[in-house]
Amino acid sequence: MKYLSVSQTAKKWNVSERTVRNYCANGKIENASLEGKAWKIPEDAVKPKRKNSAKKAPETLLEVLQDEKKNHRKGGIYHKIQVDMTYNSNHIEGSKLTHDQTRYIYETNTIGFENEVLNVDDITETVNHFTCIDIAIDNANKKLSEKLIKQLHNTLKRGTADSRKDWFAVGEYKKLPNEVGGMETSDPKTVPDKMKQLISDYNQLSSHTLNDIIEFHYNFECIHPFQDGNGRIGRLIMFKECLKNNIVPFILGEDLKLFYYRGLKEWKTEKGYLTDTILTAQDRFKLFLDYFKIKYK
Repeated sequence: MKYLSVSQTAKKWNVSERTVRNYCANGKIENASLEGKAWKIPEDAVKPKRKNSAKKAPETLLEVLQDEKKNHRKGGIYHKIQVDMTYNSNHIEGSKLTHDQTRYIYETNTIGFENEVLNVDDITETVNHFTCIDIAIDNANKKLSEKLIKQLHNTLKRGTADSRKDWFAVGEYKKLPNEVGGMETSDPKTVPDKMKQLISDYNQLSSHTLNDIIEFHYNFECIHPFQDGNGRIGRLIMFKECLKNNIVPFILGEDLKLFYYRGLKEWKTEKGYLTDTILTAQDRFKLFLDYFKIKYK
């Protein structure tokens, strides 16, 4: 085997001699050996790859959320979304847990509330919703699919009293007719075909605007594909799609609940009610982004 000196290797690789010596000293050049004070480097040695000097900082909300989730960061926008979105989305559907109780469960992974009678399903679905948000973040850049939507439902409802009912299909489309707000929804027999068509039509769009996402949400809620949990799944889908398309997401608070329901009910004749409600929630979310210095369009 032929060997080169440090100076010869430095010239060959177009780096400084000091860099080559550091490579050798740190064992980054295979079969390099030190004889006296001189390094002998195999002629066919491969130049070590240098690490990027600076990792690009996350810029979009999705990048920030993925980074904070990966690093288990507390007190950031990921932390806030987990607590606020879970509390508000569950509260719209009747959960009795307070915002403080929701935060306590998220931050400590314990319950520990004295002198109170709490619904076990409220607690279970709160913990499950935290995981659903993670699923939405992890899969944000993927196309919307039946598999993902069913995964969200299975995650939200697992371990609840509903999951122990023979007629309640966790993670699968409904078996029995249901209604929402006194309005009829799709017949269970028609749900699979309607969901396939809804998702196909949505995915065929070349790009997605906030209006496209709201339109999908309205149609999803009209189908009401699951026995229960449709509102929360629908709002998780909107969150995921906003992240994917770099659109500012939103959290519908208790004070917007009736406006939200009115907007869904009257969407066919007046789209402004639901759109304005969501834009109001979006403006509130922008305040979070400003606070955490996250750029948005």
